[in-house]
Amino acid sequence: MALALSTETRVPDAMVPVPYRVVGRARETADTVTLSLEPAAEPIATPLAGQFNMLCAFGVGEVPISVSGVDQGHRLRHTVRAVGAVSQRLCAAEAGTLVGVRGPYGTDWGLESAFGQDVIVIAGGIGLAPLRPVVHELLRNRRHFRRATVLVGARAPEEMVFRGEVASWQASTRITVRTTVDYATAAWKGEVGVVPTLIAGVTIDPEVTTVMICGPEVMLRFTAAEVLGRGVAADRVRVSMERNMQCGIGRCGHCQLGPVLICTHGPVFPWSRVGPLLARREL
Repeated sequence: MALALSTETRVPDAMVPVPYRVVGRARETADTVTLSLEPAAEPIATPLAGQFNMLCAFGVGEVPISVSGVDQGHRLRHTVRAVGAVSQRLCAAEAGTLVGVRGPYGTDWGLESAFGQDVIVIAGGIGLAPLRPVVHELLRNRRHFRRATVLVGARAPEEMVFRGEVASWQASTRITVRTTVDYATAAWKGEVGVVPTLIAGVTIDPEVTTVMICGPEVMLRFTAAEVLGRGVAADRVRVSMERNMQCGIGRCGHCQLGPVLICTHGPVFPWSRVGPLLARREL
C-alpha cells in the first residue's frame, strides 16, 4: 500500500541560525565594536527598531544582541561589548568570518504610535545601540514628529559609543542632542553628570510626549522617575530591558522577571508594565 505524503509545510527550526558574513568591524570603545553583517544564505526578516537577534559564534555559543542598524541589502549592524566568551569572540571577528543569526525577536519601540508627538530618546552607555535606529527614523521622517530630543550619557568621554555620529546629530538643526559623562577629562567640553540630570533642561508637554529609554536598570529607574515627575504618563514611557536571555523564544525561562519573559513580552515595555516589577529588588 502506498504511503500518503504529508502536505504540511515544513516550518524552519527557530533554533537554527542563518549564516551571516562579517563585512565590517568598527571600534566604538576599548571593549565595544559594531559588526556589519551580510547574509550568506536566505536572510532573516528585517528587524524593527528595538528588536534583537541571537548571534552565534560557532563553536563557542550565542548571545542576544540588539539591532543597532539595518542597511540596504539586508545588512545588519550589531554593537557588541566584550563581556564574556561569546561576545569576546564576536568582537574579535574579522572581515569574512561567518556568524550565526537567529531572529528577529521581541517587541519594538512602536515609533509609529508617536507620530505627531514629541519624542525624547534617553540612552545610557551601550543603551544607545538599540535606540540608534529610532534616531535615524526621527531624522529620516522628521515631518512626522513634533520636537525630537536625544539625551546621551556615558561613564567617560572615551566610553561613548557612535561618537562621530552623535557629533553629527548635534550639528543638525533638525533634532536637539545633549550629551553628558559621569567623569570628564580635560578635553571634554560637554556636560558632566548622570544622564537623568539632563531632563531638567528639556521642555516637556506631557500630554503629547513619548519617552524611550535604554541603559542599565538603575538608570532606567531614576530616568523614569524624572520623566514621570514631569507629568508624563507611565504608558508613554517605554524602556528596553536586558536580562539573561539564552533562547530568545520563551522556552528556557532564564530571562523571567516576575510574570514576564523579557525575550517574548519585551525587550521593550511600557513603564506601567515593568516599573512595578523593577521596584521589587528580589526580582
